Amino acid sequence: MTKYYDLGFAKVEIHQDYLKNTISEGFLVMPEHNNLLLEFVIKYFNNKPFIYISNRINNYAVDPTVYHETTKIDTLKGIAIVSKNHRQKKLTELESKFFNKEIAYFNNLKEALKWKNKILNSL
Repeated sequence: MTKYYDLGFAKVEIHQDYLKNTISEGFLVMPEHNNLLLEFVIKYFNNKPFIYISNRINNYAVDPTVYHETTKIDTLKGIAIVSKNHRQKKLTELESKFFNKEIAYFNNLKEALKWKNKILNSL
């Protein structure tokens, strides 16, 4: 099962046990965008653990307070940040201070998917 959604400011892919999101260049992710995430969670992951993969191929900003609400999603077990920009690694460290679940940085999707499997298999 793979579903694709183009939200204009983001491209979302829904897979069996993860959601991959690619935010558009220059966008600012704010807490109110969590409502869209919640709609996908309710529809596809309501009673099922999943990982959120942030595919950061574009430059955009995230208001760190987003994570206060994101943490409340019970079925969300972790966030993988995927980027070839090593500056994102530092940003992931900052973002982890606002998110009390698993969060990790990866250079590529393959490594993020391995991590996803490790997290979900440990439940």
